[in-house]
Amino acid sequence: MSATTLTPRRRPSTRRMVTTSLTYAVLVVIALIYVFPFLIQIATSFKTDAEAAQNAIGLIPQTWSTAAYERLFLRSDFPLWFRNSVIVTLVVTVGRVAIDSLAGYALARLRFRGRGLVFAGLVGVMAVPNVVLLIPKFLVIKQVGIYNSFAGLIIPLLADAAGIFIMKNFFESIPVSVEEAARLDGASTFRVFRSIVLPMATPAVITIVILSFQGSWNELSHFIVASQSPELVTLTKGVAQLASGQLSQGTQYPLKLAAAAIMTIPVAVLFFVFQRRIMNQSAGAVKE
Repeated sequence: MSATTLTPRRRPSTRRMVTTSLTYAVLVVIALIYVFPFLIQIATSFKTDAEAAQNAIGLIPQTWSTAAYERLFLRSDFPLWFRNSVIVTLVVTVGRVAIDSLAGYALARLRFRGRGLVFAGLVGVMAVPNVVLLIPKFLVIKQVGIYNSFAGLIIPLLADAAGIFIMKNFFESIPVSVEEAARLDGASTFRVFRSIVLPMATPAVITIVILSFQGSWNELSHFIVASQSPELVTLTKGVAQLASGQLSQGTQYPLKLAAAAIMTIPVAVLFFVFQRRIMNQSAGAVKE
């Protein structure tokens, strides 16, 4: 074949190049707008109180100082808040994964009277704003006798309507024939769930882990009505008290933003680590 018969490669049109460049420029601007407050938060946490008050949005401190972090960890109850949040978040996350997956599997596979009514109630609970449930939740916690205790902080958060809904929908996408083969071999319903169905639902389980960890770590309203003990203050409640000025005098911008910066680290690490797992599991979840 001669060189003259080869079809020349088309170059991208000028209009397409301009459109692509403008699109990327807009995305970069949006990303900067989204990240800029976080960068201010990190930078201000290393400033002195005077510099933070004078130049609140400067990204480079004139005088680097770790006084805010030293005060948080050495001269405040921040370690206690952190410990309480870790305990509550870990227990709630494990509990939600277990309860949501079991309830979702029951609604997806088990046939029992009132199944449709239970699912309708589940959807109804998802439609109710959480703030509406605060007073009833407080009354129930007081009546049961778990007010001002870790049980009061943890037990009401162990079940999640949205998590059950997610697990139910995922279980319904798994072919029933996979379970039938195991039942023919004599496996019980729980054995089928634990050994076959749950491993196949890894992407949904990881999603529940992320949502449960993030939701319980950032929870505030429930902790306000569930406890007033200083020994049970969590990070969200403690940082809210810092931000409102209840625990300190003056602006204390570096102290408040240092606490907020530390608080965001566990959720950010968890999300970025498990985000790759979600992509990998989703890619190989469906097999013919």
